[in-house]
Amino acid sequence: EIKPAPSRLTRHKVNSTMSVMQTYSDYFTVSPKNGLSQFQTMTAYLGGSAFQTVLDNPVTAYRQLVQQYAKDAAGKPVDPKVATAEATAVFKANPAAACMSGLIPRIIGVGFKRVPKFGILLGLSFFLGEDGTISATAAFGASVLSAPFINPIRMIEKQQRAYFKTTGAEKPIADILKESAKQNFQPLFRGTVPLMGHSLASALLGLAGQPKLQKYIKNELSHYGIGTFVSGLLASAAVTPIYVAVTNPLSRLEVIMQTSKIDGKSIGVMEACKEMVTDSKQFGLRGVFRGQGLGIAKGILSLTAFHQGRIWLTDAFRNHNISNGSYVPPVGSA
Repeated sequence: EIKPAPSRLTRHKVNSTMSVMQTYSDYFTVSPKNGLSQFQTMTAYLGGSAFQTVLDNPVTAYRQLVQQYAKDAAGKPVDPKVATAEATAVFKANPAAACMSGLIPRIIGVGFKRVPKFGILLGLSFFLGEDGTISATAAFGASVLSAPFINPIRMIEKQQRAYFKTTGAEKPIADILKESAKQNFQPLFRGTVPLMGHSLASALLGLAGQPKLQKYIKNELSHYGIGTFVSGLLASAAVTPIYVAVTNPLSRLEVIMQTSKIDGKSIGVMEACKEMVTDSKQFGLRGVFRGQGLGIAKGILSLTAFHQGRIWLTDAFRNHNISNGSYVPPVGSA
């Protein structure tokens, strides 16, 4: 008995299934160019991010409070020195809680925030044939497409610290979600527009620029015995002032938009910009760049910790691939 030939629809389904299986298999296949699979590259980025998150959380919390306390109880701008003094007083009153505030959503965010961001970033990078290196095109695509995934976590993180001055404790995540649920979770997406700009700068300068600069510094100073950690620290120190100058105003917009009461009137981008303009008229550039010094300190710490953690994991994965024979380094490679 002669069986009928498979229909066009059946052949299409079979080909689609095989294509998905091939793509899944490729994700775990070690590249002969860099000695890593896409899965290992992604894991190294996530591991570096988790390492960075734990180390820089106290500075992140302190910086938010310095920017948040830019207004007094009457809603009028206060001198940056006064805001810094208030933030310092909050930290001194409960240093452990203040330092740990927002850490849980940030750690959870390593998955919820970083998986979409790094996934899209590295996915576009591999799709464009860049083998894990980051281009401006991949950075732009990732900054726009990942923002809806990242923003809710950042909103929850900032809301946890928003009432430290009045309550002395961080706001429970459950309360934030309950208040947001009453408005169909729309408040969790406040600040998405400035976040896109922030993410783009972060991807271009932090993820793409720092490794290239680190490689250049390491090559230039190799005869002085400069290692990976020191060259990474120097590269972070060089990139960070530029990065902070670009992102600090955007970070300020996020703080203004994301620390207002969830059940109150939301603050839009234009309203937040007007608030910064008013601040600048009264206090000049000090008003616009509140937390700039802290931002630079945080940036150097964050970039160095992230890339050092990423490099440790990358080297460990590559050495593992060499030992099991799945990757053979080119002759003469270091």
